[in-house]
Amino acid sequence: MFTGIIEAIGTIAAMEQSGGDMRLRIQSGKLALNDVTLGDSIAASGVCLTVTELPGDGYWADVSLETLQLTTLGARQVGDRVNLEKSLPPQSRLGGHIVSGHVDGVGVVQSISRDGRSWRYVISAPKTLAKYIAHKGSITVDGTSLTVNAISGCDVDLNIIPQTFEETVFADYQVGTQVNLEVDLIARYLERLLLGDAAAHTGTVTVDTLRDAGYLNDSR
Repeated sequence: MFTGIIEAIGTIAAMEQSGGDMRLRIQSGKLALNDVTLGDSIAASGVCLTVTELPGDGYWADVSLETLQLTTLGARQVGDRVNLEKSLPPQSRLGGHIVSGHVDGVGVVQSISRDGRSWRYVISAPKTLAKYIAHKGSITVDGTSLTVNAISGCDVDLNIIPQTFEETVFADYQVGTQVNLEVDLIARYLERLLLGDAAAHTGTVTVDTLRDAGYLNDSR
């Protein structure tokens, strides 16, 4: 698990194709690796990856075909920067929100503008994720825990304070940049709980589901 508080910016140093999958070498920058061992998890721009080698100035990780297809890692190039966060120790503070490192979908930067000392980004999310994103709720963008300022349809409005702008790869984004999105884990579980016993047969919450669960009252 992660918190969405980025610890360092890393750089993709090598990308090696391997039987349809990929081996990825990331130079870890200022991220301390003295407490990292083989098999540990590090999130690279929101994607939880397992450390397979520790060459000294970074680490190697395997990236599965599914991960390449469902995240932005498959489109990255050598030299690209990525947000890095080590997995959460039990005694750490939860500075952001609970993040699994399992990307739900890829969003696209629609606009970037100044807002005082901060920056405003509008990112479009896939239609399938819109129902999980709420005003003042949490969302993860390339591994960064953020609060949703506003949402209109699939467009998510975010405010990036100077600290976040300087310590993450937000400065690299342009209109059209693709980013990894992870919605709030609680929303995912809530949807499943609302299904009740029907969860074994269907994966969709409907009006009838809510009515049967007692959340709707049709009486007038």
